[in-house]
Amino acid sequence: CEIKYVDGTIKKIKLLCRIDTANEVEYYKHGGILQYVLRNMI
Repeated sequence: CEIKYVDGTIKKIKLLCRIDTANEVEYYKHGGILQYVLRNMI
């Protein structure tokens, strides 16, 4: 992950993500909760 500060500095860090529920798996499969909701509206 990159953190970009307003002064132009960039800091790179490693992140670990955890998926705990079946709903979170679905959100992940769809690329995020917004995409999941929009796809289920149509």
